[in-house]
Amino acid sequence: MPSVLGFTVKSGWASAIVLDGSTKAPGVVASQRLELSDPADAKSRQPYHSGRGTARKPGRELDTLIASVERFGLRSVDAFIREYEPDGWRFDGAGIVVGSLIDPTQIANDHIRIHALEGQLFRSIVKDAVERRRMTPLIWRERDLYGVATTRLKRSESDIREMIAGLGRTVEGPWRAEHKAAAVAAWLVMQK
Repeated sequence: MPSVLGFTVKSGWASAIVLDGSTKAPGVVASQRLELSDPADAKSRQPYHSGRGTARKPGRELDTLIASVERFGLRSVDAFIREYEPDGWRFDGAGIVVGSLIDPTQIANDHIRIHALEGQLFRSIVKDAVERRRMTPLIWRERDLYGVATTRLKRSESDIREMIAGLGRTVEGPWRAEHKAAAVAAWLVMQK
């Protein structure tokens, strides 16, 4: 059964969606929160932060922490994908929604740069996990998502929002903005 994945990446976690069906009538197979950092290690959620708005110094501690986050996050995303394979699910692609695509080296403000580095780290974890499964990830900024969707899906934004809200009625558990964004990204992958 071909289907698609959608992810909304946050700092230390992501919303993950499996959609199937068609672009005219997509359906949610699964909606989960994936931990991309080890909940047992508080530092891993914001690895570039040392304290209140200050950067962790480059060096062994930061390198070890980042390597740990990458291992944990890759295993988490891979486990989510593998969970559906025994039932015959095959994934045709993945959409990834992120807060920013700015190169952190271009940011002058130290605190904002720290957040951008963390965004880049968690985005790359999801992207790498998807690529390891031989899928091409498509990445969109959250603030651009509905504009892209109106053009590619040839529907009004209100129609898209209504359709996505309706999908949430079929899901057990929460159906928040990050779940909806992941579903829109997956829907866009279906359309490609």
